[in-house]
Amino acid sequence: MLRKGDEASAKQLKMVSVVGFGGLGKTTLANAAYQKLKGDFDCGAFVSVSFTPNIEKIFKNLLHQLDKNWYHNINESNWGEAELITEIREYLRNKRYIIVIDDIWDKSVWEHIRCALIENEYGSRVITTTRILDVAKEDGDVYEMKPLSITDSKKLFYQIIFGKEDECPHKQLIEVSEKILMKCGGVPLAIITISSLLAERHDSAHWSKVYQSMGTGLENNPDVNGMRRILYVSYYDLPAHLKICLLYLSLYPEDCIFKRKYLIWKWVGEGFIQPKQGESLYEVGEQYFDELINRSLIQTVNSELYCGFGFSKKKASHCRVHDMVLDLITYLSQEENFMTTLGGHQYESLPVKIRRLSLHTSKQEDAKVLSTMNMSHVRSLTVFKKSFSLLPPLSSFPLLSALDLTNCKQVDDRHSMLICNMFHLRYLWLYGTYITEIPREIANLQLLQVLDFGETEIEELPSTFEQLCQLVYLRVNSWIRVPYGSKNLKSLQELKSVIVMSPSVLIELSGLTELRCLDMKVIEWNKSFEEPFHHCLSSLINLQSLKVNGCCITEDPECGNLLLPGPQQLRRFIAPYCRASSVPRWMSSLSCLSYIVISLYTLGEEDLHVLGCLPSLRHLNMDVCRHTPRQRQAWPVIGATSYPFRCLTELRYVQHAEVVFALGAMQKLQILELHLGTPDTLHQFGYFDLGLENLSSLQQITIRLSFSKDRKEEMEAAEATLRKALDMNPNKPMLNKW
Repeated sequence: MLRKGDEASAKQLKMVSVVGFGGLGKTTLANAAYQKLKGDFDCGAFVSVSFTPNIEKIFKNLLHQLDKNWYHNINESNWGEAELITEIREYLRNKRYIIVIDDIWDKSVWEHIRCALIENEYGSRVITTTRILDVAKEDGDVYEMKPLSITDSKKLFYQIIFGKEDECPHKQLIEVSEKILMKCGGVPLAIITISSLLAERHDSAHWSKVYQSMGTGLENNPDVNGMRRILYVSYYDLPAHLKICLLYLSLYPEDCIFKRKYLIWKWVGEGFIQPKQGESLYEVGEQYFDELINRSLIQTVNSELYCGFGFSKKKASHCRVHDMVLDLITYLSQEENFMTTLGGHQYESLPVKIRRLSLHTSKQEDAKVLSTMNMSHVRSLTVFKKSFSLLPPLSSFPLLSALDLTNCKQVDDRHSMLICNMFHLRYLWLYGTYITEIPREIANLQLLQVLDFGETEIEELPSTFEQLCQLVYLRVNSWIRVPYGSKNLKSLQELKSVIVMSPSVLIELSGLTELRCLDMKVIEWNKSFEEPFHHCLSSLINLQSLKVNGCCITEDPECGNLLLPGPQQLRRFIAPYCRASSVPRWMSSLSCLSYIVISLYTLGEEDLHVLGCLPSLRHLNMDVCRHTPRQRQAWPVIGATSYPFRCLTELRYVQHAEVVFALGAMQKLQILELHLGTPDTLHQFGYFDLGLENLSSLQQITIRLSFSKDRKEEMEAAEATLRKALDMNPNKPMLNKW
């Protein structure tokens, strides 16, 4: 539908609406089309609308995705709907764009969004998804999704459970599996949820029990209640600790994207994580999260939109809850008085004793509801930024143990002292607020485990801060000064954005031996830092992730060797803005190192040898400033034996990091991003034949060619060479270019 038509109609704006009931896979289909086609367009975006949309937020999200660099601060703007529409239309005026508008519930909402999508003659495309046929018929073609056939249902079911789609390998399970599939009614969400539940146990008695618990299912009536009954089965199969963690997700609004890491820390702060011998609370929380992913109760989100440094991660950093799962857990949370949410869901009656409260409403009528609520029993409060103006005074919440005020700009120093007297707090999230000073009374919070005040105006911590001995997570501003005595925070497992202005800070940090994750910014590195830095890394024996920002590596080429041997458990090393003369040789001893972001002045054979021989390296992002000083006769060749990169699945090269891939090179590489130099590269070597056809597992490649407009023919020749190589690749990888 998106491509049909003659040459004239192909230049017109074309719209396709995907319609069908919940769980059929409308969003999945639209996203698959978007990912496949977006490389052919100048810009693109994928935005969700939801049942209770915020039009301004949708438009700001749209602009941010269209051009992340130009609109990086768009969420802070005060533009209204009309101004945003004008800005979007102006930006799209001379561009060929592809935009997906997901989950539209109302004609009037679509009419508002439609105003922003300018009709130009560049062959732009718009995809919408909706459950409502009348909405789908508003514009363009309609693609009505149908349930899967029994054959396709079996393929999906068996693929998830047995890893192959052809047939059931256990004869005793064939009959009951067919009965289960009949109740799933060809709905992919139902099939995925049930098959995820059955994947671990292949015995007919268990499968029959699951079948009996599915009720009438979706066999005859694919409605919300039928889907809810199927999801009930998965919920009641969860152990108690996972039920609590899943119900907690009802605090999020529909279509909300949340960060995996921060959710796990919320679980820690709420006391949901059961300690395990030899494992940190966060590591146990990761196991909980992964289990909910495995059971298809949490969905990962397109990593390209949300992961930093240009590529995705095996463990997706951003996730969401399918709206039908959210419908179930919101209902259960209300029934069990686990979580009370205000905004988006209607209550017949509010509970007398509210234990956990989530506010994501800005409606004045909800302020009246809030004014009637008894807050004296609330233990957990989450406020989404536009809701704070409706919130009763914080003094109304005397028993809070968890408080999340992320991005609530109205929160300032007037609230600091009050917060410091909430003696029960275990979790405090003040990220993005306007607080400028932490009072000495912060020491009152002796139970505090999780504390975040990143992106605030706080510049210094009080000396009493060292008394918070229970802290396991701390994020501060990147310019904050850490007080003397911070080494007393012996329980810290994650420390983010700490500034290192002198060697004495490194000495303090070396005492935090429980640290798993350290993110620091070093200012004006000099020789006096070298020994303390070495001592710090050598002392942090539990460190798994190290991020270094700032000026810790200068223009002096000798500084490339300043990073001396560190912890053997290190898995992630990220230094995107610290350019080194070579890859630190100490990396070769780190057998667990799987994720590297590094900037180099030059790339030599020894650097490739160190990186290529790392046994666990899966993700590599490398920014190279220039070629090695000596004149090369050819680019370095990566093959099966030279620089093997046996585990590498994702690679990003920036600037002058040209190499050739020989037959058998990087046999597990799936995602490749290349920023290929300038025309001088072509003149020096005479070709852009990189051997892309030899990357046997390649699925997706993104290429940026740095040519000026007056060298269009050379750019087209280089692009033709690259396309030819990709056509020869047996995988036929998807090409994105910009």
